[in-house]
Amino acid sequence: MSCYSRGNNNAAMDGDEKEIASRTLQIQSKRFYLDVKQNRRGRFFKLAEVGASGQKSRILMGMSSTAQFRDKLNLLAKHLSAQPAAAAGDAAADFKSKSETMAHENRRYFLDLRENQRGRYLRIAQQVAPSGVRSQVVVPEQGVRELADLLADLINQCGTDDAAEGVAKLPEAKALRAENKMFYFDVGYNRRGTFLRMSEVRQNFRTAVTLPEKSWQQLRDILAEYIDQVAGNGGGTATVDAVAVADAEEEDDEQVSGGGSSEDESSSDQDN
Repeated sequence: MSCYSRGNNNAAMDGDEKEIASRTLQIQSKRFYLDVKQNRRGRFFKLAEVGASGQKSRILMGMSSTAQFRDKLNLLAKHLSAQPAAAAGDAAADFKSKSETMAHENRRYFLDLRENQRGRYLRIAQQVAPSGVRSQVVVPEQGVRELADLLADLINQCGTDDAAEGVAKLPEAKALRAENKMFYFDVGYNRRGTFLRMSEVRQNFRTAVTLPEKSWQQLRDILAEYIDQVAGNGGGTATVDAVAVADAEEEDDEQVSGGGSSEDESSSDQDN
């Protein structure tokens, strides 16, 4: 069975997330969902953990990283099976923990086998640079081998190609830190064509502007002109219109205080 979505490709082009393959794993009071999904950037793998209270956490990675992830899981499952059994309610003194890491583009993944009074478990953590945002799922030891097998099953069905049929191949997102601000640059695609979304984030404030592809070269030329002018003026000592600066600062203050078209950072969703 093909793992490519051939139906309404416009949904993927508009950025809507589409599920194209899924597996479920129930371990103790936890439920894990292994999903292959597709959005405007292509296909990716999502591992989600849902606890008894309904609390959710997730790990995301491109399909091209899943084969390495599967191999790491198999290695840890083999190591776990070779460890001596622990007495009920007690940690084994001779249990050997083991850790594996992997990285892809701006994401790093940490796989750690650990043991505590409640038993042995595998902690899978994801860290996204440069923001440092970290998320994790925790798999009880009984589920490590089955998790690896289910992932292998998804890979056999879907392959490890990030690209999706009917979806434009887009550049990876970029990020820039400037003093206390973060700037994110995301290339998207919809029915109107390709565009660049530039977002400014500071504390709990986020604002964004969108620029169609046909205007990118003009933006580059403007930036290049400014760079040359500032460099020629000894690093920015040129006379600046004080009224224009005051207007810009006043507009910035109004946005921070709630005016303008801004959105709360917590409401923004992370693209793969």
